[in-house]
Order: sequence, then C-alpha cells, then structure tokens
Amino acid sequence: MAGPAQPGRPAAAPPGLLPLLLLLLSAAAIIPRGDGQNLVTEDVTVVEGDVATISCRVKNSDDSVIQLLNPNRQTIYFRDFRPLKDSRFQLVNFSNSELRVSLTNVSISDEGRYFCQLYTDPPQEIYTTITVLVPPRNLVIDIQKEIAVEGEEIELNCTAMASRPATTIRWFKGNKELTGKSEVEQWSDMYTVTSQLLLKVGREDDGVPVICLVDHPAVKDLQTQRYLEVMYKPQVRVSQNYPVQGLTREGEPLELTCAAFGKPQPTDMRWLRVDDEMPQHVVVSGSNLLISNLNKTDNGTYRCEASNAVGKSHADYMLFVYDSRAGEEGAIRSVDHAVVGGVVAVVVFAMLCLLIILGRYFARHKGTYFTHEAKGADDAADADTAIINAEGGQNNSEEKKEYFI
Repeated sequence: MAGPAQPGRPAAAPPGLLPLLLLLLSAAAIIPRGDGQNLVTEDVTVVEGDVATISCRVKNSDDSVIQLLNPNRQTIYFRDFRPLKDSRFQLVNFSNSELRVSLTNVSISDEGRYFCQLYTDPPQEIYTTITVLVPPRNLVIDIQKEIAVEGEEIELNCTAMASRPATTIRWFKGNKELTGKSEVEQWSDMYTVTSQLLLKVGREDDGVPVICLVDHPAVKDLQTQRYLEVMYKPQVRVSQNYPVQGLTREGEPLELTCAAFGKPQPTDMRWLRVDDEMPQHVVVSGSNLLISNLNKTDNGTYRCEASNAVGKSHADYMLFVYDSRAGEEGAIRSVDHAVVGGVVAVVVFAMLCLLIILGRYFARHKGTYFTHEAKGADDAADADTAIINAEGGQNNSEEKKEYFI
C-alpha cells in the first residue's frame, strides 16, 4: 500500500501509468507560465559537432519537480528520467537544486529555446537558447593569372563557404595586411563570403605568399595561401675585375664582368661601345670584356645588354685611360708637398724662437737703463746727470769731465 505523498513531491504512480502522468504534467505546464523567479539558467553557444550543456538550477529548493523540454515542448528529462528517445541527451547531474543535461554532436537542427520548468504553485518556467556556430567548410584562393609580369595588376579571390555567422576575410602579402572587397551570400541559414583583392605586382613579389585568413568565432587560425610567381626583365651590373680599385693607365690591361639576373634567366647578353665602334683589340668572351693594352683611343662608354622574354636592360661602364706615370707622378707630388711642408714648419718654429730670445734681451737692457737713471734722479737736473750720479756720484762725474777735457 502506497504511503501518503510527501509535500512538494508527486505521489508515486504505478509503472504503467508513469508515461501518462508525465504527458499530463507536460501538457499542464504549457498553460500556466510563471516568471521563473526561482529558476536560473544561461544561454549556450556551441560549435557544430561539439557538446552543449544545459543547466536548470533552483535558487531556493523546496523539493519541487524539475524538468527540461526541447524547442518542440517535448520532455527531455523529468527529474532523472529521460522519456525522449534521443541518446545524444545524457544526464550530467541531478539533485533537488539542479538538472544538468549534455547534448553531444550538436547540429543546426538543435538550435533554439530549451525550457526549464519547476512544478510549484503556480508552476515556474524559464528558457535557455542554444546557438550553433558553423565554421567555414572550405577556404579557397583563386588567382586570375598563375604567372604575372611585373607592373601588372592581378585579381585574387578568396571564398569561405557555408559558415554561420558570416565570416570576415583578411588579406596579407607576407607580413603586410592588405584591403580587399567582400560580398556575402546567404543560403538558408548559412553564409558564403567572397573577398576580392586587386594587387599590382613587382619583381620583389616573386615567391612571396599571399594569405587569406578568416575571423570567425567557431575557428581559430584558419587560413590558406598562394605563392606569387612574377616574371621580370633582367637586372644588369658591370664590375671591374682588373685593375682592382686602381687607375686604368696606358699599357695596362682592363677586365670587366657583366652579371644579369631576371625571370626567366637572361639568354642573350652582349657588349657594345656607346656612340662608337668597339676597338678591334677588345676581346669579348661571354660575359667578360678584356682589353690587354689600354691606350687613350679606348676612352668611352662600354655597355652590357641582357634580355629575356619580358624585356631588355643594360648597365654602362665609363672608361678613362690615364698616362702611364699618372699614379707615380701623383705619389711624387704628394712626397714633395710633404717635404716642403716640413721645411716650412721648421723655419717658422726657428723664427719664433729667435723673436722670443731677442724680445727678452731687449726687455732686460731697457730695465737696467731705467734702474740706473732712477738711482741719480733725485739730485740730477736731467737724465744724463742722473746716470752719472748713479754710477759714482759727483766725484766720478768730475773725473770723467777732466778726462774728456
């Protein structure tokens, strides 16, 4: 015999009547809708194919019955019992204060509102929304021209298919971000985004990756890339092998080398003399030009030209032949200038020393003269008398006077 029903709990029912009882309770819960003041839940955002967890919590438990319904108002769990025949729903936790259920392998069809119900008087209800994110299923870059020529503008298109929500596409050339133009197409609940990039290419872009990267909440670091292939005309450089950093003088040899780089690699390379004929004694061997015995008639501009399928380029070398002793005379003049400079410096120093000595000599004698004059200045009528007085007084003066007489 069944005992009396406990307060807040439904009376136990025979096993055969349980499904009917659940159905009646679900139907009854649709009519009265409370404000959910004692229920707590949160919205769920999940990536397609992942697991969503729905939690119905009671703030102040009074042992009332908790159940979870799907968007079609079908009961997923009544307490810890699952009447819905969908094995993707699994009970994670059940107590008087919480009903927590997981949903595996989530798909777009699972998106919507899920209802938490609490059988109080009156019944309470609150809903949680499951939002399903779908990452782009494919990311492709299409290039208008597989092989471009420097200076051309090419078109690149990157397409991110079947995502939800619509993705944002970003472009990079190497480490530099570029700006493209995007268009969005919607198919049912899915979005396809195509971004167009117009890019003017140069020789420095050959072999550089162009990257298409997507910003989407369902995926991180999703990108694809294509490497640019750019054709460009040759770049030509002429270098002097001999003499190394020296003067090109009469009678000595001169050797020049021409180097050319391009895509495709230059197949035609030739030497010529600008505005004049090439001297007969000049020897050209491939990329090298050799003059074994320079003379002043060789003066002029020598040009190396290289070409490929894209175009032609050149580099010039200006030759000026110096006299055979040009370097030696310059060295002799440098030595002479150094010697002359040293001699001048010694003479100037000697003259300064002599002036100093003479200056000190004259200064000393002048001081003595003034000192003697000062000794007899007290009793003398003039300067001569003062000096005579300083040297011996009046007697000496008289002796000198007698001597002179």
